[in-house]
Amino acid sequence: MKPVFNRLLLKLSGEGLAGEEGFGISPTVIAGVAEQLRDVHQLGVQLSVVIGGGNIIRGMTAASQGMDRANADYMGMLGSVINAMALQDSLEKVGVDTRVLSAVEVNQVAEFYIRRRAIRHLEKGRVVIFGGGTGNPYFTTDTAAALRAAEIHAEVILKATQVDGVYSSDPVEDPDAVRYEKLSFKEAMEKDLQFMDQAAIALCRENNLPIVVFDMGVAGNIHKVALGESVGTTVSE
Repeated sequence: MKPVFNRLLLKLSGEGLAGEEGFGISPTVIAGVAEQLRDVHQLGVQLSVVIGGGNIIRGMTAASQGMDRANADYMGMLGSVINAMALQDSLEKVGVDTRVLSAVEVNQVAEFYIRRRAIRHLEKGRVVIFGGGTGNPYFTTDTAAALRAAEIHAEVILKATQVDGVYSSDPVEDPDAVRYEKLSFKEAMEKDLQFMDQAAIALCRENNLPIVVFDMGVAGNIHKVALGESVGTTVSE
């Protein structure tokens, strides 16, 4: 089967790399992620990743505990660069050529983000991992994912979560929560569904960028989405 997307962007949370420990990086988990990405890359899809840093530090949480918000956010950006480096290492161990591009200058370990450079890497068949968020405090990595996807002309954003789609409320806390198979951007914003922040959803809406929200814990889901199979919840115009 041929993939239905030529270029896609995957949004990974830092917490998703922590495994059962809840913090840090689980070698087993990140190796499993790398294998899934390799399988998608082998389809010929141009693949990019935006990764968060919540397994190391969450800027908003630190700010709520008294730390200066901007300082906390910059620390979170550096945490995301650490995760990007770890994912690069795992991908290269399974034979996938990878580049880390950071919105924060850390020249010893990553290239500085330049849009045309990122596109060129993708065209050469490399997986591109975006670290450092947007490079600015007060913006989430969800917004960074929407921004980078628009800039590189990705056809879809895959939002990896720990549940199998978007629900009307938190399915862990509410047994009556209803899962949506499809949503419009307008519905997602009006209902204030918390799968992404409002700024990110608005940016996707403005650029007609569909979002597929799916469970990263189920092996093969990214591969299925790339082939056009219905997985999780699709949010579109």
